[in-house]
Amino acid sequence: MLDYSNQNFKSLEELKETTPSIFTTHGAGNTSDKYSHIPTDKVINDMATLGWNVVDAKEVRARKNVGFQKHLVVFRNNDVVINGKDGDTIFPQILLTNSHDGKNSFTFQAGLFRMICENGLVISTKQFEAFKIRHMGYDFETLQGVIKDVISSLDLTIESMNKMKQIELSEEQTLDFAKQLLENRVDGFSNTFDKVAINQVLEPQRPEDTGNGLWEVFNRVQENIVEGNFQYLTRTGKRRYARPIKNFRQDMKVNADMYEAALTYVA
Repeated sequence: MLDYSNQNFKSLEELKETTPSIFTTHGAGNTSDKYSHIPTDKVINDMATLGWNVVDAKEVRARKNVGFQKHLVVFRNNDVVINGKDGDTIFPQILLTNSHDGKNSFTFQAGLFRMICENGLVISTKQFEAFKIRHMGYDFETLQGVIKDVISSLDLTIESMNKMKQIELSEEQTLDFAKQLLENRVDGFSNTFDKVAINQVLEPQRPEDTGNGLWEVFNRVQENIVEGNFQYLTRTGKRRYARPIKNFRQDMKVNADMYEAALTYVA
């Protein structure tokens, strides 16, 4: 799982230790003639100029093309914060993914960091557009435009979050929602009667997440699924412990799918 909880911004020296692919100075040998290398550390410096600093970074483990693999950088601006009336403090975040093998553009997505549970959410790209900069040229003005668009999408994100906080789920809806997210997470999970798994993902980890509000239910299920706080029945009827999600690509996909599912109740 991504470590969104660190309030200290990461220095370039720290990033060189944890995510060296950020600092690769050229593209992989198999890139096309149209490919223009854009150093990720250059974008990090430009993001800092815009007030957004790095709180976390990860890279895919690679056996081939080491140094050119896909990586993730999470940015936060501590001046951009949502202080809810219920004490639920939210930091909007910007997530950047990139690689130097010619297979990925710079992709910027919106995210939310929930202070109360030190939990990060990736916002669904079906509802909220992901913004890209192709490896065919880069300048600061282009980045400014992209970040402006991402911040605009954050306004929509905040609006959707506030709507979720106003919706109460019935007991039946709560159970159906938990089952739906389990089906998305666990291959082959279709056992409606696996009450153990359903009850476990609905278990609150703190008093603030109790109740049947959509926001509270979503956060309970999201946290328990990402952390692997449940057991489930396999197709053969054996009960198995779930594992925490540690791969950042899977983390982002599962989070986005869960947020997408929650938004269907808003509509």
